[in-house]
Amino acid sequence: MSVFLLIVFFILSFLGIPLAISLGLASIGTVVLYGLPITIIARLMYTSMNSFLLVAVPLFILAGTVMEKGGVADRIFAAAKSYVGRFRGGLGMVNIIASFIFGGISGSSVADVGSLGPLEIKAMTDEGYDKSYSAALTMVTSTLSSVVPPSILMIIAAVAASQSVGACLAGGFGPALTISGIFMIQNYLIARRRGFGIRVKRSFREIVGIVVGSLPALFSPIIILFGMFSGFVTPTEAAAIAVLYTLLVSSVVYKKMPWKDFPRMVISAGITSGTILLVAMTASVATYIFAVDQLPMKVSALMLGLSQSPALIMVLMGFIFIIVGMFLDITAAILLLTPVLMPTAVQVGVNPVHFVVFMVTALSIGLSTPPVGVCLFATSLVSHTSIEKIVKASWPFYVTMFLFIGVFAMTPQISLIFVRLFT
Repeated sequence: MSVFLLIVFFILSFLGIPLAISLGLASIGTVVLYGLPITIIARLMYTSMNSFLLVAVPLFILAGTVMEKGGVADRIFAAAKSYVGRFRGGLGMVNIIASFIFGGISGSSVADVGSLGPLEIKAMTDEGYDKSYSAALTMVTSTLSSVVPPSILMIIAAVAASQSVGACLAGGFGPALTISGIFMIQNYLIARRRGFGIRVKRSFREIVGIVVGSLPALFSPIIILFGMFSGFVTPTEAAAIAVLYTLLVSSVVYKKMPWKDFPRMVISAGITSGTILLVAMTASVATYIFAVDQLPMKVSALMLGLSQSPALIMVLMGFIFIIVGMFLDITAAILLLTPVLMPTAVQVGVNPVHFVVFMVTALSIGLSTPPVGVCLFATSLVSHTSIEKIVKASWPFYVTMFLFIGVFAMTPQISLIFVRLFT
């Protein structure tokens, strides 16, 4: 049954049918063909959406949209630039820091590219950076938003794995901080070798003035994350606070909130989250079929026949995640792979929270890689640079991310230290 479902799903996907429809048709076809109770479809779809935690998804998407239109993203960029602009490759470092901070509010990589991307790429090319390199750095750093709390993908993965959303979000700090640090060093070395950028030294008074003016924007992720990890609010309530706070800052402090566009922002957030949640609904039926077909047990037996080492099992899974992420929508990949691979990981002693964080981190690489990387296409669009040039300029960062996944697979402490610290 599982093989039939996956074959039909991939055929329909490659024919250009939307993923949610492809997965739904493949699942329904399997249920009918193999005589499973058809009434289970509606019940599973309803149950999969009957979750208070998933309300956070459209709210964080809306918060990211408000940031983009209300001037909050610009202030984050200005604050980062005032501090690290003095270093060689400073604007590249600004790009990395701004993506990290933005991810702490919106939780969306595509929102990062759409809001900060044009600003970052223009600023870098104006200071002598190669446009392809500027676009490549913008693209790969946008993937941080899918890992740093409050990542939308991490919330979906935690719900799919029946793990604490707070613990999984806290675990995202480890890989996000590590990758950011590596990118900073890599950017410095590349900028130094190629002579990119202009070192701009600002006086202490200038830096203080810029940072003070940006404090309302910079407090956004602090308020959201402190509320979640202190236990004062749930992730869903934190998402609602994110929307209210960004609306307040954009309209009252920076006075850039285009209220006439707000209904359109709400509709856009609804459409985006609806697409994500429709995939989740259809994936719930596929998960049921996998369970009936005992696919997790079969995959577990196959992998355990190769090795029972947790490190080697995770390295193998990391390879699977990277390959799948290159060809499949990440939300669909999370919902399909979690019930299949997580039991094997847990059976060999892998911490389930580490598995969730590792899976999201590895799959997020696919956002920036061909052939279906949505951040790759979005970056090409906002930078007016061909996909081929961006991919060519991204190879050093691809190698870095692939190597990090191997290290992360064998070093669960990268994520678990933050889980113990914040939860």
